[in-house]
Amino acid sequence: MNHLALPRSRLRAGSLLFLSASFVAAGVNHFLDPDVYLAIMPPYLPAHTLLVALSGALEVAGGVGLIIPRLRRRAGWMVSLLLLAVFPANVHMAVNAEEFATIPSWALWVRLPLQFVLIVWVVWSTHAEAGASPAERR
Repeated sequence: MNHLALPRSRLRAGSLLFLSASFVAAGVNHFLDPDVYLAIMPPYLPAHTLLVALSGALEVAGGVGLIIPRLRRRAGWMVSLLLLAVFPANVHMAVNAEEFATIPSWALWVRLPLQFVLIVWVVWSTHAEAGASPAERR
C-alpha cells in the first residue's frame, strides 16, 4: 500500500505538495527564527513564546498530514483552523503597519482576504474529486 498516494489530478497533487512544503517550511521557521513571529503577536494574546512554538508545531504536523492520504482531510481542516487562529496577528500587523515598516502597508491589507483564499485552496486540495480511489477519499 502506498502511504503517500497523491490524487490523480495533477493540479490537486501539485497543490498538496506545494502546500505541504510551504507549511512545513513555515512551521520549521517558527523554531529557527521565532523573533519574526513574536514581533507580530498581538499584545492582548498571552504566552507569546508558547503560541509561536505551538503554531509552528501545528504547521509542521499539518504540512506532513497533507501528503498522507488517511490524514489528509483532517490535516486540511486543522491547517484551515490554524489559518483562522493566526488571522488576528495579520489584522494586528495591518492595523499597526508603522511597526512593520519593512512591509508595504498595502501588502498587509491585501494579505487579509488572501488568508481566506488560502483556506479555500487547502480545503479544495484535501478533498478528493469525484471518482477518486478509496485511498484518495480518506
